[in-house]
Amino acid sequence: MRLGLAANRLHHHDGNAALFRWLRACHAGIAELELSLHAVGRTFDAIQHYGLLQATTQLTRYPNGREGGLMKLVAEVVGMGPERTLDGAIYLIDPVDPSSIFPEAIALKRQCVIHGKPFLSTVASARDWVEVERVHAGWTADPGADDLHAFGHQTLALIAHDAMKPAMLAFAAEHFDVLSRFASRIGTGTTGQRLNELAWSRGWPVDQPWVTRYQSGPLGGDAQIADQVLEGRCQRAIFFEDPHVARQHEADIQLLERAVTTVTDRAVCITAPTVATRWAIAAAQRR
Repeated sequence: MRLGLAANRLHHHDGNAALFRWLRACHAGIAELELSLHAVGRTFDAIQHYGLLQATTQLTRYPNGREGGLMKLVAEVVGMGPERTLDGAIYLIDPVDPSSIFPEAIALKRQCVIHGKPFLSTVASARDWVEVERVHAGWTADPGADDLHAFGHQTLALIAHDAMKPAMLAFAAEHFDVLSRFASRIGTGTTGQRLNELAWSRGWPVDQPWVTRYQSGPLGGDAQIADQVLEGRCQRAIFFEDPHVARQHEADIQLLERAVTTVTDRAVCITAPTVATRWAIAAAQRR
């Protein structure tokens, strides 16, 4: 399995930075999965400097970002032939770093979503993905990932753009039992109402909302959920984005994404139905 890897400077500038917290937490899983990491220039250099990867892990250096390294990751997420196709990307984002909103950074996420590949922008998301893939590969659950799977103490956000609402409803119907294990669920207006109707049809008490509804996205629901993420009251977001349409409330969507990356160690975000389905299957198996 081949993953693109990049991190803004904040996340690799010293030995305790986010990139290295992920590598320390997941070094065994990286080796077990035989991951091949394809790292943009300075990210590669920082890993080499601190020597945190096992010798057997394949680490490939790409050019620095200003020399096109991140652009090459985008092209390889799309696919450049059998030897140059990535299975997803880890991009540890500093939300106040200007490079995080450069076209190539936005395109990397967009192409991951379009092609149904994981886009992992936080330490928690990257840790969670490694554990999901370990479970699918048949490895015993890692106790070090138990905090990510303590659903009974967590709140899950379920959000979908208009074109993705049918996919969200289908996902929730198929994995209703796993999603119901969370202590609570929150969502934006219309999506939340449709999910509640689904839950009531499945036997959820009709006097209790399965999803606590906030405003619709254009009216500020994304911002309300971003506040819950920042306050540590929402630990996981499943956000089915439609990458093909211009959105009038783009700033609100970015606000939620920035909130997730601000609390990089404690917030998981999944943005594609195929990735969410793979997570839900693993969560059921891991239990």
